[in-house]
Amino acid sequence: MSLFEPSSETVSLYLPKQVTEIDHYAIEQLGIPAVILMKRAGRCAFEALLEQWPEVSCVHIFCGSGNNAGDGYVLAALAQQRRLAVTVWAVSDPESLKGAAQSAYRYAMQEGIECRPYDASHWQQSIHTVDNTVIVDALLGTGVIGEPRPAYAVVIEAINDSGCPVMSLDIPSGVDADTGRVPTVAVQAQYTLSFVGQKRGLFTGAGREHSGVRQFTDLEIPLDVYESQQPAAQILQIHDWLPLLPQRRNAAHKGHCGHIAIIGGDCGAGFGYGGAPIMAAQMALRTGAGLVSMATRPEFVAPALARHPEVMVAGIENGQALLPLLERVSGIVVGPGLGQSAWSEQLLYHVLQSDKPLVLDADALHLIARDDFSQLVSIPPQQRQWILTPHPGEAASLLDITVDEVQADRFAAAAAIQQRYGGSVVLKGAGTIVTSSTSEQWLCDYGNPGMASGGMGDVLSGLLGSLLVQGMTHDAAALLGTSLHSLAADKIAQTQGQRGLIATDLIAPVREWLDGRGEPNHV
Repeated sequence: MSLFEPSSETVSLYLPKQVTEIDHYAIEQLGIPAVILMKRAGRCAFEALLEQWPEVSCVHIFCGSGNNAGDGYVLAALAQQRRLAVTVWAVSDPESLKGAAQSAYRYAMQEGIECRPYDASHWQQSIHTVDNTVIVDALLGTGVIGEPRPAYAVVIEAINDSGCPVMSLDIPSGVDADTGRVPTVAVQAQYTLSFVGQKRGLFTGAGREHSGVRQFTDLEIPLDVYESQQPAAQILQIHDWLPLLPQRRNAAHKGHCGHIAIIGGDCGAGFGYGGAPIMAAQMALRTGAGLVSMATRPEFVAPALARHPEVMVAGIENGQALLPLLERVSGIVVGPGLGQSAWSEQLLYHVLQSDKPLVLDADALHLIARDDFSQLVSIPPQQRQWILTPHPGEAASLLDITVDEVQADRFAAAAAIQQRYGGSVVLKGAGTIVTSSTSEQWLCDYGNPGMASGGMGDVLSGLLGSLLVQGMTHDAAALLGTSLHSLAADKIAQTQGQRGLIATDLIAPVREWLDGRGEPNHV
């Protein structure tokens, strides 16, 4: 069952094979000739190039051996008609092109395009002869799986070393359109224009980094054609989830707004992790939780109260001392600064016996990944009302694989965690992926590199816990909370820059969105 009915503004992401099916349907069932779609793609790409670089005077287009090359040849012909200086560098013999791509090549030749076999020395001589040069990557497209062949890898490296801005057609060559993985080398584009369907690999991991600014055109394919394909994922839109946050009654008091417990803050082995639960508690307070309690090491009680006297802070020496608190609360966040000591294990053991809605973060995730802890979860995973918030390292621990394996296919990793542990999974990182309890996947396209600083995960867990105790389901809380968290970082970055962004900066803008005072913009 789907979590909600998609609106006309829903942005769907597809696998490459699904995009191929849509393309084939348009050609075979609707009777749109393939060459017409290719000409539309080339024209859209040329218009986008002029919009992105209005001062362009010289275009170098790298073409491979498939339909992606055909798009490049159409663009070349249009640029020639506009009297730009155009050179096509053919990495594969253009005479071997088939179908629409061959027609596009013939069209370019009729326009007098200079088409040269790629040669490194000739390329080096020509690249810096004209100012305002833009490179167009029409090498590989989405049909290529795995690492580029050596001849293509050399060209990709030459493009990246050129110092010129790069536009990729459909997808940067070398990026896996399904997963976003870059097996060896990939074009570093400043702008990518996708055709027919948006490929999910462009939106997370290395694919997000290599694609730059991303735009999309459906090439005038009717919308009902897309109904034949179930999207592989969808882009999170905050307006879809804000209405699910329960409104407060006029006569509401603190008992109506939920009581969240934040559990963590170890100081064993000489390390002090007290700041993590304090930040989580601060976010929970500021985002509407009626009551916030905190269970931590006794050493951190005074600092927590000094920071926020509104938090009810308990110094906990062992797991048994935690039980009275667990009885009183309506939801639990466990993990910020928890550590992996005997103290940490005792607290998590008692939390896992609770049937309260949970958010598990940080070291709580490392601990439940252990066999001796997974056996303590008395409630079956698929019945668990919890949210797991791993970063790639924690995801690797949960799945007993390497971080590189997680990052190689973040969609598969998030799905595997959900299948193994249940609940909702928020796999953090560039292009955070949320997998719901119904196995639907959502991608958060908000966020920026300024979020690479300590404490970001702690404030996210506090936000998620706050939404849970205010009455949201764990799926809806995961989706809304993830959106708010990253969107807040974008707002701060717009006004103050990315460098120096800290976790608690996010609290004020998150509060604005929840109060209806924010106007989300997809940055």
